[in-house]
Amino acid sequence: MASVPAVASETDAAQDETVDVKGIIFGHLKDSYHWHIITIGEKEISLHLPVMLYSKVSGWHFFSSRELEETGSYEGFHITDEGAHAGKLVETLPDGTELKPLDLSLTKVALGVIINSLLLCVIVMCTARWYRRHKSTDPAPGGFVGLMEYVVAMIVDDVIKPSVGKDYKRYTPLLLTIFFFILLSNIMGLIPIFPAGANVTGNIAITLTLALVTFFTVNVLGNREYWKEILWPDVPVFLKAPIPLLPFIEIIGIFTKPFALTVRLFANITAGHAIILSLTCVIFITAKMGPLIGTPMTVLSVFFMIFMNMLELLVAYIQAYVFTMLSAVFIGLSRPEEHHGKEEIKVKTDNTLTT
Repeated sequence: MASVPAVASETDAAQDETVDVKGIIFGHLKDSYHWHIITIGEKEISLHLPVMLYSKVSGWHFFSSRELEETGSYEGFHITDEGAHAGKLVETLPDGTELKPLDLSLTKVALGVIINSLLLCVIVMCTARWYRRHKSTDPAPGGFVGLMEYVVAMIVDDVIKPSVGKDYKRYTPLLLTIFFFILLSNIMGLIPIFPAGANVTGNIAITLTLALVTFFTVNVLGNREYWKEILWPDVPVFLKAPIPLLPFIEIIGIFTKPFALTVRLFANITAGHAIILSLTCVIFITAKMGPLIGTPMTVLSVFFMIFMNMLELLVAYIQAYVFTMLSAVFIGLSRPEEHHGKEEIKVKTDNTLTT
């Protein structure tokens, strides 16, 4: 008879368990030191990634993230859940203070970048291989190679060429690489099966890096007229001296452009992933409310999940397109044609009239 209350208490405890929606969503969105692949029963199969740390106190440390599973810490390092370094490894010093080491670990997002980059290289090389084996007079390719040719031609003719201008061929390889990397990373993030599933473009460090590539391309390769329009624009003098009002606004604009690129891509991809995961969690939450509520809510959730995944495929393309288009526009603005002075224009006009 004593076993009956025990069984009842276990049942009540199971019913009281709630789905950790926040943990599921942020577990996917955040970076981690291991890559969860699948859970079979109570066994979790994960890919444990190498940890590489340098501490000013204890020097270099190399170990597998598996070492952190049992006790939560290894060689004085543990993953903190609070503060500015939440989710990252910190070192606990003898006096109890926490020190953030130099972290060079291969995390889930870093591995995802490597996988996506290698996959993109394979796609490009396989496409280029077809063109090496065929002549320009041969019929147009079909299948995947034909699709790649169509997309490349569309991006070059509709985005890069009109936005950049006459120097578009110089920047075409860079802009095409950015477009296909973002598109591939967005699509891979929607596939929940290893080696896909890493939230690459939903990591602000990745989108910031892509934006910085555009930032340095614009400002390092910008011509003399570009910097003249920023530092000494062709406006009334009182707007630029003695108080450099307009140059100050233009300089701020230099830094707001990469900020806009960073946040736009990061926010849209993160929001899409969060919505899909939230709809998935609805199934498990309503399942405990009984079949009367759980069944229709499950059907509704699955319907909306399919709809959101189709929508996210469209968003994956749109975000890659917009990022590439804005980058091309910014590059085009950094290479304006030089304006001729009034005297030079007058001389050219007089020569034309004389002729």
